[in-house]
Amino acid sequence: MTKVRPRTTSRKQKRKGTGPRRRRRSASSRKRGRRQTARRLISRVAAVLALAMLAYTVYLDVTVRQRFEGQRWPIPAHVYTRPLELYEGRHLTRERLVRELTELGYRRVDRAEHAGTYAVGGRGVDVVVRPFVFWDGLRPATSFTLSFRDGRVAALSGAGAANGIVRLEPRLFGSISPIHHEDRDLVRLDQVPPHLINALLAVEDRNFYDHMGLDPRGLARALWVNVTSGRVVQGGSTLTQQLVKNFYLSKERTFRRKLTEMVMAALLELHYEKDEILEAYLNEVYLGQTGNRAIHGFGLGSLFYFGRPLHELQLPEAALLAGMVKGPSHYNPLRFPQRARERRDLVLRRMAELGFIDAQAARRATESGLGLSQQSAPAARAYPAYADFVRRQLRRDYRENDLRSEGLRIFTNLDPDIQRSVERAVRARATSIERARELPRGTLEVAAVVTRRDSGEVVALVGGREPRFAGFNRALEARRPVGSLIKPAVYLAALQRPARFTLASLLEDSPLRVTQAGSPDWEPNNYDRQYRGRVLLLRSLADSYNASTARLGMAVGVDKVAALLRKLGIRRKFAAYPSLLLGAVDLTPLEVAQMYATLASGGFRVPLRSIRSVLSRDEQPLARYPLAIEQVIEPGPMALLDFGLQEVVRSGTARALRQRFPDDLRVAGKTGTTDDFRDSWFAGYAGDHLAVVWLGRDDNKPVGLSGASGAMSVWADIVAQLEFEPRDPLLPEDVELVAVDPASGRVADEFCESRLDMPFIKGSAPTERAPCAAPRVVTKARGKLRNWFKRWFLRP
Repeated sequence: MTKVRPRTTSRKQKRKGTGPRRRRRSASSRKRGRRQTARRLISRVAAVLALAMLAYTVYLDVTVRQRFEGQRWPIPAHVYTRPLELYEGRHLTRERLVRELTELGYRRVDRAEHAGTYAVGGRGVDVVVRPFVFWDGLRPATSFTLSFRDGRVAALSGAGAANGIVRLEPRLFGSISPIHHEDRDLVRLDQVPPHLINALLAVEDRNFYDHMGLDPRGLARALWVNVTSGRVVQGGSTLTQQLVKNFYLSKERTFRRKLTEMVMAALLELHYEKDEILEAYLNEVYLGQTGNRAIHGFGLGSLFYFGRPLHELQLPEAALLAGMVKGPSHYNPLRFPQRARERRDLVLRRMAELGFIDAQAARRATESGLGLSQQSAPAARAYPAYADFVRRQLRRDYRENDLRSEGLRIFTNLDPDIQRSVERAVRARATSIERARELPRGTLEVAAVVTRRDSGEVVALVGGREPRFAGFNRALEARRPVGSLIKPAVYLAALQRPARFTLASLLEDSPLRVTQAGSPDWEPNNYDRQYRGRVLLLRSLADSYNASTARLGMAVGVDKVAALLRKLGIRRKFAAYPSLLLGAVDLTPLEVAQMYATLASGGFRVPLRSIRSVLSRDEQPLARYPLAIEQVIEPGPMALLDFGLQEVVRSGTARALRQRFPDDLRVAGKTGTTDDFRDSWFAGYAGDHLAVVWLGRDDNKPVGLSGASGAMSVWADIVAQLEFEPRDPLLPEDVELVAVDPASGRVADEFCESRLDMPFIKGSAPTERAPCAAPRVVTKARGKLRNWFKRWFLRP
């Protein structure tokens, strides 16, 4: 039986469609199959998307909580000036106190009852100071009254003056290069005035306390207003969304970022209370830019624009800050006051419409000025040279990251009044010298350092004639030959050997040639190319003779002078060549100030310092910078050198200063001039201040100025504006005054018209009588007559 095989269709027949037909599925079944496949595909995609969305949401949730609950912001170290200390007898006028209070943001009122206010009356000034945490603890808000007489504080009374001294809080004047250039001053919600919160809610998110991070009604309202207005008038983002955008996300504008923002806002509302979110927003919001520093948070915004703590803001000021949130650059009151005022008034009207304030309060607020602080705008750029000095000292003790993020509070010794005086003197005098000498405008540069003699506190520092320009800091970085400023070290080294040298010693002022192996011969010349023969050591110092100074230094020993310079505080390495004796060493103005600080303090080396104390973010003391004094020179030789530096002013190269300062001020100093008149220096001290000034050109070209004609005039302008207490120091026990004839260096008496009382280490004074003195026989007879007179007429 033949087996019949089933008929099959070849591939060729399949392609041609000629093979045997199969039973076709119905159209409806085919549709159902496709729908099922699509559903399965969609469900799988949806599951994957859901899992991805869930995972992303979990990731966002972790991110939100970790950042919000951890350290939210890196806070840079904030730097403060000195606090003004008030006590009876202090040099201070009522006008200066009022200026200080105004710069601190205190409000003048009829009756001072609240912190941050003062009142001026017939008997004096009443002040209620703010609470402030100093390096030695909290000073609560307290009141006191000052009265004045003859430019001094005549009386200090009140609860705040129980200890006889009152400190005003210091001024914030900078920060240490914040991370991402963001700066802020953190505030708690209870430190924020209610009218600021109401203004913020009125203009940014009126339903903040009702929604859960997203506000559909607000979004719809904003959309309607924008459509009807034909432009973007309102935004639909809640405060929570704004916080998320600023705190967590980038500034890109994409649908993905917006969706992420909405999810994170809902998560934030899920985990945290409204007040926590609001407090974070108040500290995060961006409020403007100054230089490369971004102002974040209402705390710093209040200090920057109004010079006052946030809790002291009045309604108009709070409305202005709240209005700036929409566009800090567009509504910047410092640049666009009219635009900012219109925005502020809009906020006030919105507050009245929502019932936060009544119509009368809104009207009064709109009639007020902007109330901006005169000191606020330049605060971040103020005193860049001094801030540079502070940073350099801080980096010896703190890590860079701590300075940029840990919120340290740095209290410095900067005195704003003295700093401003130095800046005015530098600018004005440099300009007048250029004009008088017909020098190209902007040719001269200046650097200056001012310190307190006894403490080493640097109270002012200027790095150039444009002090607010943060450029090359010449006070710290400009190494220039110091010329005759080095000479006091030569004379001090000699005076430490009283058996050999005194102020009355005679020196040879004549041409000198020093042969040096491997180097050209050294031939120092006097400034005027004239030589005086034998001159008194005191006169050689006062008139700054080069030849006699060089001979003295060679006699003492160049190595001895070099060692003394290191004792005086010069840490830089230098070669001990004979030319060192006349200032062939390059030093910065700060290094010169360190050397002269030792001389001015009577031989006590006091390291120059800009910092007084450092507090942590939670206001705990971290480091104190106490006074560190080391006596490196005996009092006797120092008293002699001090007399010599005063003689420089009385009759020497700086005698022009006598026209500007009284003799009882005992001004002491030294001029310095380098070869070809390239550098002009003056270092000097009076009362309780020391100042060093350098004047020259950055390209090292000659300026044609000596120390007396250049730097000394700037120094005089600076010192003339300082407050002084004349000093009359007692001579050390081993020092005595002896009358000397300046012409011969011998003992003088009343017959010598030009005699001078000079200090000597006991036992080192000359014994030979000057030619102008009376003969010894006359002296003996006069002595007998005097003794007889005492016995008969002055006996008891």
